[in-house]
Amino acid sequence: MAAGPQSQRLSVIEKLLENVNVMAFPDMWGPEKVIHVYDACIGMEGIVIIDNTARGPGKGGVSIRPGVTPMELFRNARTMTWTCALADLPFGGAMGSVSADPYVIDKIRLIKAFARAVSHFVPDQWVPAPAMNVGEREIEAFVNEIGDLKAATGKPERLGGIPHELGITGFGVGVSIETTLEILSQVAPIQRSIEGLRVAIHGFGNVGSALAKYLSNKGAKIVGLSDYWGAAYSSEGIDVSRAIKHARADSEARSIKRCKGAAEMPRDDLPRVDCDVLVPACVENVITEKNAGLIKAKLVVEAANNPTTSAAEEILFKNGILVIPDLLANAGGAIGSHAECSGLSAEKAFALIDSIIRRNTRLVLKGSIDSETISLPRAVAINIAMERVSKALRAREGRV
Repeated sequence: MAAGPQSQRLSVIEKLLENVNVMAFPDMWGPEKVIHVYDACIGMEGIVIIDNTARGPGKGGVSIRPGVTPMELFRNARTMTWTCALADLPFGGAMGSVSADPYVIDKIRLIKAFARAVSHFVPDQWVPAPAMNVGEREIEAFVNEIGDLKAATGKPERLGGIPHELGITGFGVGVSIETTLEILSQVAPIQRSIEGLRVAIHGFGNVGSALAKYLSNKGAKIVGLSDYWGAAYSSEGIDVSRAIKHARADSEARSIKRCKGAAEMPRDDLPRVDCDVLVPACVENVITEKNAGLIKAKLVVEAANNPTTSAAEEILFKNGILVIPDLLANAGGAIGSHAECSGLSAEKAFALIDSIIRRNTRLVLKGSIDSETISLPRAVAINIAMERVSKALRAREGRV
Protein backbone atom coordinates (compact mmCIF):
# COMPACT_ATOMS: atom_id res chain seq x y z
CA MET A 1 0.00 0.00 0.00
CA ALA A 2 1.34 3.46 -0.88
CA ALA A 3 2.22 5.72 2.01
CA GLY A 4 -0.33 8.43 2.71
CA PRO A 5 0.43 12.19 2.99
CA GLN A 6 0.70 12.03 6.79
CA SER A 7 3.21 9.16 6.81
CA GLN A 8 5.20 10.86 4.03
CA ARG A 9 5.33 14.03 6.10
CA LEU A 10 6.54 12.12 9.15
CA SER A 11 9.30 10.43 7.14
CA VAL A 12 10.52 13.83 5.96
CA ILE A 13 10.57 15.20 9.52
CA GLU A 14 12.45 12.13 10.74
CA LYS A 15 15.02 12.56 7.95
CA LEU A 16 15.49 16.23 8.82
CA LEU A 17 16.01 15.37 12.48
CA GLU A 18 18.60 12.75 11.53
CA ASN A 19 20.52 15.30 9.47
CA VAL A 20 20.87 18.02 12.08
CA ASN A 21 21.61 18.51 15.72
CA VAL A 22 20.55 22.13 16.11
CA MET A 23 22.13 22.36 19.56
CA ALA A 24 25.53 21.72 17.97
CA PHE A 25 25.30 25.00 16.06
CA PRO A 26 25.11 27.99 18.40
CA ASP A 27 28.01 30.17 19.47
CA MET A 28 28.22 33.85 20.31
CA TRP A 29 27.71 34.81 16.65
CA GLY A 30 24.71 32.66 15.74
CA PRO A 31 22.80 31.14 14.12
CA GLU A 32 19.72 33.11 14.98
CA LYS A 33 17.32 30.81 13.12
CA VAL A 34 17.34 27.32 11.61
CA ILE A 35 14.25 26.98 9.43
CA HIS A 36 12.90 23.83 7.77
CA VAL A 37 10.07 24.16 5.27
CA TYR A 38 8.09 21.53 3.41
CA ASP A 39 5.27 21.59 0.86
CA ALA A 40 3.49 18.23 0.96
CA CYS A 41 1.60 18.91 -2.28
CA ILE A 42 4.69 18.94 -4.48
CA GLY A 43 7.30 17.38 -2.18
CA MET A 44 9.35 20.55 -1.72
CA GLU A 45 11.91 20.42 1.11
CA GLY A 46 13.90 23.50 1.99
CA ILE A 47 16.25 24.79 4.66
CA VAL A 48 17.22 28.33 5.61
CA ILE A 49 19.94 29.27 8.09
CA ILE A 50 19.88 32.88 9.27
CA ASP A 51 23.21 33.17 11.02
CA ASN A 52 23.63 36.77 12.14
CA THR A 53 21.71 40.00 11.45
CA ALA A 54 23.61 42.42 13.70
CA ARG A 55 24.86 44.43 10.70
CA GLY A 56 21.69 44.03 8.61
CA PRO A 57 19.48 41.32 7.08
CA GLY A 58 21.24 38.05 6.33
CA LYS A 59 22.74 37.93 2.84
CA GLY A 60 23.35 34.67 1.08
CA GLY A 61 22.26 32.59 -1.85
CA VAL A 62 19.44 30.15 -2.42
CA SER A 63 20.44 26.98 -4.24
CA ILE A 64 18.72 23.90 -5.60
CA ARG A 65 20.66 20.70 -5.07
CA PRO A 66 20.06 17.23 -3.65
CA GLY A 67 21.15 16.12 -0.22
CA VAL A 68 22.01 19.51 1.23
CA THR A 69 22.25 19.41 5.04
CA PRO A 70 21.64 22.08 7.68
CA MET A 71 25.26 21.81 8.83
CA GLU A 72 26.53 22.51 5.33
CA LEU A 73 24.23 25.53 5.02
CA PHE A 74 25.29 26.74 8.45
CA ARG A 75 28.93 26.76 7.43
CA ASN A 76 28.05 28.71 4.30
CA ALA A 77 25.82 31.14 6.21
CA ARG A 78 28.64 31.79 8.68
CA THR A 79 31.00 32.43 5.78
CA MET A 80 28.52 35.01 4.50
CA THR A 81 28.48 36.69 7.92
CA TRP A 82 32.24 37.15 7.69
CA THR A 83 32.17 37.99 3.95
CA CYS A 84 29.73 40.85 4.38
CA ALA A 85 31.51 42.19 7.45
CA LEU A 86 34.93 42.06 5.76
CA ALA A 87 33.49 43.94 2.77
CA ASP A 88 31.89 46.37 5.25
CA LEU A 89 28.42 45.85 3.80
CA PRO A 90 25.14 46.49 5.70
CA PHE A 91 24.31 42.78 5.69
CA GLY A 92 24.61 39.79 7.97
CA GLY A 93 24.92 36.20 6.86
CA ALA A 94 22.35 33.61 5.78
CA MET A 95 21.91 30.78 3.30
CA GLY A 96 19.04 28.72 1.94
CA SER A 97 18.50 25.73 -0.29
CA VAL A 98 15.82 23.54 -1.81
CA SER A 99 16.83 19.89 -1.64
CA ALA A 100 16.17 18.49 -5.12
CA ASP A 101 17.88 17.33 -8.28
CA PRO A 102 17.79 20.44 -10.51
CA TYR A 103 18.05 18.35 -13.68
CA VAL A 104 14.82 16.40 -13.17
CA ILE A 105 12.42 18.83 -11.47
CA ASP A 106 10.47 21.96 -12.38
CA LYS A 107 12.73 24.54 -10.75
CA ILE A 108 10.25 27.39 -11.11
CA ARG A 109 7.47 25.44 -9.42
CA LEU A 110 9.73 24.48 -6.50
CA ILE A 111 11.20 27.95 -6.07
CA LYS A 112 7.69 29.43 -5.93
CA ALA A 113 6.69 26.94 -3.23
CA PHE A 114 9.88 27.71 -1.34
CA ALA A 115 9.18 31.46 -1.61
CA ARG A 116 5.72 31.02 -0.11
CA ALA A 117 7.15 28.98 2.75
CA VAL A 118 9.88 31.47 3.70
CA SER A 119 8.01 34.70 2.91
CA HIS A 120 7.67 35.58 6.61
CA PHE A 121 11.47 36.01 6.85
CA VAL A 122 12.07 37.86 3.55
CA PRO A 123 13.45 40.52 3.13
CA ASP A 124 13.65 41.78 6.74
CA GLN A 125 15.79 38.88 7.97
CA TRP A 126 17.06 37.28 4.77
CA VAL A 127 17.71 38.72 1.31
CA PRO A 128 18.54 35.76 -0.95
CA ALA A 129 20.46 35.84 -4.22
CA PRO A 130 21.32 33.29 -6.92
CA ALA A 131 23.46 30.33 -5.93
CA MET A 132 24.03 26.87 -7.36
CA ASN A 133 21.40 25.98 -10.00
CA VAL A 134 19.49 29.21 -9.37
CA GLY A 135 19.75 32.16 -11.75
CA GLU A 136 17.89 35.33 -12.62
CA ARG A 137 14.90 33.37 -13.98
CA GLU A 138 14.36 31.58 -10.66
CA ILE A 139 15.00 34.77 -8.68
CA GLU A 140 12.36 36.55 -10.76
CA ALA A 141 9.87 33.81 -9.89
CA PHE A 142 10.86 34.10 -6.21
CA VAL A 143 10.28 37.87 -5.94
CA ASN A 144 7.06 37.68 -7.94
CA GLU A 145 5.73 34.99 -5.60
CA ILE A 146 6.67 37.09 -2.56
CA GLY A 147 5.21 40.19 -4.23
CA ASP A 148 8.17 42.38 -3.35
CA LEU A 149 11.07 43.29 -5.66
CA LYS A 150 13.20 43.84 -2.56
CA ALA A 151 12.78 40.17 -1.59
CA ALA A 152 15.96 39.10 -3.42
CA THR A 153 18.88 40.38 -5.44
CA GLY A 154 20.30 39.07 -8.69
CA LYS A 155 17.06 39.91 -10.48
CA PRO A 156 16.87 40.54 -14.24
CA GLU A 157 18.00 44.01 -15.29
CA ARG A 158 14.49 44.89 -16.50
CA LEU A 159 13.37 44.55 -12.87
CA GLY A 160 16.12 46.85 -11.64
CA GLY A 161 18.41 43.98 -10.80
CA ILE A 162 22.06 43.11 -11.33
CA PRO A 163 21.91 39.46 -12.42
CA HIS A 164 24.80 37.24 -11.41
CA GLU A 165 24.87 36.04 -15.02
CA LEU A 166 26.76 39.28 -15.71
CA GLY A 167 29.70 37.59 -13.99
CA ILE A 168 30.06 39.78 -10.91
CA THR A 169 31.39 37.04 -8.62
CA GLY A 170 33.87 35.68 -11.16
CA PHE A 171 35.02 39.23 -11.89
CA GLY A 172 35.71 39.78 -8.20
CA VAL A 173 37.74 36.55 -7.98
CA GLY A 174 39.80 37.73 -10.94
CA VAL A 175 40.47 41.07 -9.25
CA SER A 176 41.56 39.24 -6.08
CA ILE A 177 43.96 37.02 -8.07
CA GLU A 178 45.42 40.04 -9.85
CA THR A 179 45.96 41.93 -6.58
CA THR A 180 47.34 38.85 -4.82
CA LEU A 181 50.01 38.40 -7.50
CA GLU A 182 51.05 42.05 -7.17
CA ILE A 183 51.59 41.67 -3.43
CA LEU A 184 52.97 38.13 -3.16
CA SER A 185 55.46 38.60 -6.00
CA GLN A 186 57.31 41.03 -3.71
CA VAL A 187 57.98 38.36 -1.09
CA ALA A 188 57.57 34.98 -2.82
CA PRO A 189 58.64 33.27 -6.06
CA ILE A 190 55.40 33.89 -7.92
CA GLN A 191 54.89 35.96 -11.05
CA ARG A 192 53.50 39.47 -10.77
CA SER A 193 51.36 39.50 -13.90
CA ILE A 194 48.38 37.42 -15.02
CA GLU A 195 50.03 37.17 -18.46
CA GLY A 196 51.02 33.52 -18.96
CA LEU A 197 49.58 32.43 -15.59
CA ARG A 198 48.46 28.77 -15.70
CA VAL A 199 45.06 28.42 -14.03
CA ALA A 200 42.78 25.44 -13.33
CA ILE A 201 39.15 26.14 -12.43
CA HIS A 202 37.14 23.43 -10.67
CA GLY A 203 33.55 24.32 -11.59
CA PHE A 204 32.53 25.85 -14.90
CA GLY A 205 29.22 27.41 -14.00
CA ASN A 206 28.38 31.08 -13.71
CA VAL A 207 31.39 31.97 -11.53
CA GLY A 208 33.96 29.74 -13.20
CA SER A 209 33.05 30.79 -16.74
CA ALA A 210 33.15 34.51 -15.89
CA LEU A 211 36.52 34.05 -14.20
CA ALA A 212 37.91 32.09 -17.16
CA LYS A 213 36.95 34.92 -19.53
CA TYR A 214 38.42 37.58 -17.21
CA LEU A 215 41.75 35.78 -16.86
CA SER A 216 41.97 34.71 -20.50
CA ASN A 217 41.41 38.29 -21.64
CA LYS A 218 44.42 39.29 -19.55
CA GLY A 219 46.65 36.62 -21.07
CA ALA A 220 46.31 33.71 -18.63
CA LYS A 221 46.37 30.09 -19.81
CA ILE A 222 43.31 28.20 -18.58
CA VAL A 223 44.78 24.70 -18.44
CA GLY A 224 41.88 22.91 -16.74
CA LEU A 225 38.10 23.23 -16.39
CA SER A 226 35.53 20.93 -14.80
CA ASP A 227 31.81 20.54 -14.23
CA TYR A 228 29.47 17.95 -12.73
CA TRP A 229 30.18 15.35 -15.43
CA GLY A 230 33.93 15.64 -15.96
CA ALA A 231 36.91 17.82 -16.77
CA ALA A 232 39.00 19.08 -19.68
CA TYR A 233 42.77 19.63 -19.57
CA SER A 234 45.38 21.09 -21.90
CA SER A 235 48.90 22.06 -20.82
CA GLU A 236 48.96 24.52 -23.72
CA GLY A 237 45.78 26.24 -22.57
CA ILE A 238 42.12 25.67 -23.41
CA ASP A 239 40.47 27.94 -25.97
CA VAL A 240 38.06 29.77 -23.64
CA SER A 241 35.92 31.07 -26.51
CA ARG A 242 35.32 27.43 -27.46
CA ALA A 243 34.90 26.28 -23.86
CA ILE A 244 32.23 28.88 -23.10
CA LYS A 245 29.82 26.89 -25.27
CA HIS A 246 29.98 24.22 -22.54
CA ALA A 247 29.55 26.60 -19.58
CA ARG A 248 26.66 25.95 -17.16
CA ALA A 249 26.06 22.57 -18.81
CA ASP A 250 22.74 20.92 -17.97
CA SER A 251 23.55 17.52 -19.47
CA GLU A 252 26.54 15.24 -19.99
CA ALA A 253 26.31 15.85 -23.73
CA ARG A 254 27.09 19.55 -23.15
CA SER A 255 29.74 18.90 -20.48
CA ILE A 256 33.09 20.69 -20.60
CA LYS A 257 34.70 17.26 -20.93
CA ARG A 258 33.44 17.32 -24.54
CA CYS A 259 35.42 20.50 -25.30
CA LYS A 260 37.43 20.12 -28.51
CA GLY A 261 41.16 20.66 -28.27
CA ALA A 262 41.43 19.43 -24.68
CA ALA A 263 41.88 16.02 -23.09
CA GLU A 264 39.04 14.52 -21.08
CA MET A 265 39.75 13.62 -17.46
CA PRO A 266 37.74 12.69 -14.32
CA ARG A 267 36.27 15.70 -12.54
CA ASP A 268 37.93 14.94 -9.20
CA ASP A 269 41.39 14.73 -10.82
CA LEU A 270 41.35 18.41 -11.79
CA PRO A 271 42.66 19.81 -8.45
CA ARG A 272 45.84 17.78 -8.95
CA VAL A 273 46.83 19.15 -12.37
CA ASP A 274 50.06 21.10 -12.82
CA CYS A 275 49.19 24.82 -12.63
CA ASP A 276 50.12 28.09 -10.94
CA VAL A 277 46.68 28.86 -9.50
CA LEU A 278 43.90 26.45 -8.58
CA VAL A 279 40.40 27.91 -8.22
CA PRO A 280 37.71 25.73 -6.61
CA ALA A 281 34.54 27.41 -7.92
CA CYS A 282 31.73 24.96 -7.30
CA VAL A 283 30.95 23.15 -4.04
CA GLU A 284 32.48 22.81 -0.60
CA ASN A 285 35.07 20.25 0.56
CA VAL A 286 36.79 19.89 -2.81
CA ILE A 287 40.23 20.10 -1.19
CA THR A 288 40.58 17.78 1.79
CA GLU A 289 43.40 16.15 3.71
CA LYS A 290 43.13 13.27 1.22
CA ASN A 291 44.21 15.31 -1.81
CA ALA A 292 45.85 18.44 -0.35
CA GLY A 293 49.30 16.86 -0.46
CA LEU A 294 48.90 16.17 -4.18
CA ILE A 295 48.12 19.73 -5.23
CA LYS A 296 50.81 21.26 -7.45
CA ALA A 297 49.48 24.83 -7.61
CA LYS A 298 51.41 27.66 -5.97
CA LEU A 299 48.22 29.43 -4.94
CA VAL A 300 44.63 28.37 -4.18
CA VAL A 301 41.93 31.01 -4.59
CA GLU A 302 38.49 30.07 -3.31
CA ALA A 303 35.63 31.08 -5.60
CA ALA A 304 33.15 28.72 -3.90
CA ASN A 305 32.04 28.72 -0.27
CA ASN A 306 34.14 26.51 2.00
CA PRO A 307 35.86 24.42 -0.70
CA THR A 308 38.92 23.75 1.49
CA THR A 309 38.73 21.93 4.80
CA SER A 310 40.69 23.28 7.78
CA ALA A 311 42.97 20.23 7.82
CA ALA A 312 43.66 20.61 4.11
CA GLU A 313 44.47 24.29 4.48
CA GLU A 314 47.06 23.49 7.14
CA ILE A 315 48.67 20.92 4.83
CA LEU A 316 48.75 23.40 1.95
CA PHE A 317 50.24 26.10 4.19
CA LYS A 318 53.01 23.76 5.36
CA ASN A 319 53.71 22.96 1.70
CA GLY A 320 54.10 26.65 0.89
CA ILE A 321 50.73 26.98 -0.86
CA LEU A 322 48.71 29.98 0.26
CA VAL A 323 44.90 29.91 0.25
CA ILE A 324 43.06 33.14 -0.54
CA PRO A 325 39.81 32.50 1.36
CA ASP A 326 36.27 32.60 0.04
CA LEU A 327 35.18 35.42 2.34
CA LEU A 328 37.72 37.63 0.57
CA ALA A 329 37.89 36.36 -3.02
CA ASN A 330 34.26 35.60 -3.84
CA ALA A 331 32.68 38.68 -2.22
CA GLY A 332 31.68 40.06 -5.63
CA GLY A 333 28.19 38.59 -5.38
CA ALA A 334 27.51 40.19 -1.99
CA ILE A 335 28.95 43.53 -3.12
CA GLY A 336 26.86 43.38 -6.28
CA SER A 337 23.79 42.68 -4.14
CA HIS A 338 24.54 45.78 -2.07
CA ALA A 339 24.86 47.78 -5.28
CA GLU A 340 21.49 46.46 -6.46
CA CYS A 341 19.82 47.32 -3.14
CA SER A 342 21.32 50.82 -3.44
CA GLY A 343 19.90 51.28 -6.94
CA LEU A 344 23.30 51.41 -8.65
CA SER A 345 23.85 50.46 -12.27
CA ALA A 346 25.70 47.30 -13.28
CA GLU A 347 28.64 49.44 -14.41
CA LYS A 348 28.89 51.07 -10.98
CA ALA A 349 28.51 47.67 -9.32
CA PHE A 350 31.57 46.35 -11.16
CA ALA A 351 33.54 49.44 -10.15
CA LEU A 352 32.52 48.96 -6.51
CA ILE A 353 33.49 45.28 -6.60
CA ASP A 354 36.89 46.19 -8.06
CA SER A 355 37.51 48.83 -5.40
CA ILE A 356 36.44 46.80 -2.35
CA ILE A 357 38.13 43.53 -3.32
CA ARG A 358 41.42 45.24 -4.24
CA ARG A 359 41.37 47.12 -0.93
CA ASN A 360 40.55 44.05 1.15
CA THR A 361 43.01 41.77 -0.64
CA ARG A 362 45.80 44.24 0.13
CA LEU A 363 44.57 44.63 3.73
CA VAL A 364 44.40 40.90 4.42
CA LEU A 365 47.63 39.91 2.67
CA LYS A 366 49.65 42.70 4.26
CA GLY A 367 48.23 41.68 7.64
CA SER A 368 49.25 38.10 6.91
CA ILE A 369 52.75 38.96 5.72
CA ASP A 370 53.53 41.73 8.22
CA SER A 371 52.95 39.52 11.28
CA GLU A 372 56.01 38.09 13.07
CA THR A 373 55.33 34.76 11.41
CA ILE A 374 53.28 34.56 8.22
CA SER A 375 49.63 34.02 9.19
CA LEU A 376 46.90 32.28 7.26
CA PRO A 377 45.04 34.94 5.25
CA ARG A 378 41.77 33.37 6.42
CA ALA A 379 42.64 34.02 10.07
CA VAL A 380 43.48 37.66 9.35
CA ALA A 381 40.26 38.14 7.35
CA ILE A 382 38.06 36.52 9.99
CA ASN A 383 39.61 38.61 12.76
CA ILE A 384 38.75 41.80 10.87
CA ALA A 385 35.21 40.55 10.27
CA MET A 386 34.76 39.44 13.88
CA GLU A 387 35.70 42.87 15.19
CA ARG A 388 33.06 44.50 12.98
CA VAL A 389 30.30 42.02 13.86
CA SER A 390 31.19 42.24 17.56
CA LYS A 391 30.85 46.02 17.43
CA ALA A 392 27.43 45.68 15.79
CA LEU A 393 26.29 43.14 18.41
CA ARG A 394 27.32 45.47 21.23
CA ALA A 395 25.46 48.35 19.57
CA ARG A 396 22.32 46.21 19.19
CA GLU A 397 22.49 45.27 22.86
CA GLY A 398 23.04 48.89 23.90
CA ARG A 399 26.56 48.27 25.17
CA VAL A 400 28.39 50.83 23.01
